[in-house]
Amino acid sequence: MFGKIIGAIAGSQLAKQTDQIGGASGAAIGVIAAGALRRLSLPAMIALGTGGYLAKKYVDRRGIERNGVHKDAAPEGVKRRSN
Repeated sequence: MFGKIIGAIAGSQLAKQTDQIGGASGAAIGVIAAGALRRLSLPAMIALGTGGYLAKKYVDRRGIERNGVHKDAAPEGVKRRSN
């Protein structure tokens, strides 16, 4: 029960960050994802997480190559603070 609630919350948060998924759709995706993860083995979960990480790195790097601008780059004329 708690897994479905947490999955629904995570899906709802995902829906807020994307334009193509609505709030209720995101919650449904979260519930389904929680159920699917429960049935996966540990090596499959690790492979899924690694694949997602590598796919995101590839997409981010490809966007930088196409646009020539890093997503964290400051706009022209703005100095970034260094910690």
